[in-house]
Amino acid sequence: MTDLPIDADHDLPDEPQIAGSLLDLVGNTPLVRLARVGAGLAAPVVAKLETTNPGGSVKDRPAVAMIDAAEREGLLRPGGTIVEPTSGNTGVGLAIVAAQRGYRCVFVVTDKVAPEKIDLLRAYGAEVVVCPVAVAPEDPQSYYSTAERLVREIPGAFRPNQYENEWNPWAHEHSTGPEIWRQTAGRITHFVSGIGTGGTITGVGRYLKRVKPAVRVVGADPAGSVYSGGSGRPYLVEGIGEDFWPSTYDPSLVDEVVAVTDEDSFLMARRVTCEEGLLIGGSGGTAVAAALQIAARARPDDLVVVLVPDSGRGYLSRVFDDEWMAGYGFLRTSEHTVADLLEARSSAIPPLVYVHPADTVREAVRAMRKHSVSQLPVAKGEMPLAAAEVVGAVSELSLMDLAFRDASVLDRPVEEVMGPRLPTVGIGQGLELAVELLERAPAVLVLAGGRPGAVLSRTDVLGFLAPATDGEVSA
Repeated sequence: MTDLPIDADHDLPDEPQIAGSLLDLVGNTPLVRLARVGAGLAAPVVAKLETTNPGGSVKDRPAVAMIDAAEREGLLRPGGTIVEPTSGNTGVGLAIVAAQRGYRCVFVVTDKVAPEKIDLLRAYGAEVVVCPVAVAPEDPQSYYSTAERLVREIPGAFRPNQYENEWNPWAHEHSTGPEIWRQTAGRITHFVSGIGTGGTITGVGRYLKRVKPAVRVVGADPAGSVYSGGSGRPYLVEGIGEDFWPSTYDPSLVDEVVAVTDEDSFLMARRVTCEEGLLIGGSGGTAVAAALQIAARARPDDLVVVLVPDSGRGYLSRVFDDEWMAGYGFLRTSEHTVADLLEARSSAIPPLVYVHPADTVREAVRAMRKHSVSQLPVAKGEMPLAAAEVVGAVSELSLMDLAFRDASVLDRPVEEVMGPRLPTVGIGQGLELAVELLERAPAVLVLAGGRPGAVLSRTDVLGFLAPATDGEVSA
């Protein structure tokens, strides 16, 4: 091997290329073609990798813009406190700005946020308040209401309010959109993005439609979110979807919204990671799943750009944990699973019977008699339920005891007498786990695709292990 000649002064820049601060590195994220997951589709799919921002997500862009504007307008003063409800990424972006400029941070998150994202916020020195996800926005316990209360209570507090702050979409109109236009040499025909606050899709859509009105802007939305026609009921994907309409979202710019299930989102995130070597989060899986649908029906000369908002590093305990995925019924982890038992169970047994918290005990008893079940989950909402909507359970034994002691209990709401929620098991988890849980509880709730689908009792397991013989009646 011979040494190559070195010309140390060749092509040196005139000045050192050193950023003045971390904030100067926000933006100018790359595009990469998804050649493997997009193989065989009519049009190519390329990803805008917002993972390369200093905070690891697309939210760095509006974080800088919103704090810059607040300082200019005198809304945030030296020594002040930034308070914001966040799924984690906006918090990280704001925490980076705060670290650079000396602000205190208090972030409010829901209990569905992955623990490593909460730990990350705390690593930046932020204080984190955790609130329940399965409550309405106006509920005092919601993360919106909690953030508003903290702003009132903390002297010098400023809430950027990414859901209403015009500088949120402005950041994307003046950075993300122009970058995509330049990087694709103006050839982009479709832009696909998840919709959370609506800032990204609104800002990028506004710019792209100004320079090329024919560009189609497509939203990727968790099934159940209001953007795709749902009510905003709980879903597991973090960071996108809403249960209300933020003012930062302009629906007139969005040509189509594609609903994507939690299951398809998480499995796509894992597929992109394994096949492309690109570690993306659940909301990135949502966006890519929608983009592949768009590319499948596009033309060969079209170019589909999908925005990947963050890395999968913040979801290692969720999307990339086999046990967590199996626990929600997204993966099969055993040879003999709960699914095998349910398939063998009598077709006369309904998939899931439950009662609402406001239903009376008498109505619960009637449901038990009608369907010949001894355990009923108590849940808000209608089918298909979200796991977070299950709030408790009632049993035949406990209701009998209560009614015997006081007959008037039959006309009281179930929520006044219900017990704790039944333990859960994923439909793809091993039967041995179900048996273990049934040693401590009279029944378990089976999750499939992240949603409650059936109640499994000890009798069901016994019927599966010792099926009825000729002349016997199967339960």
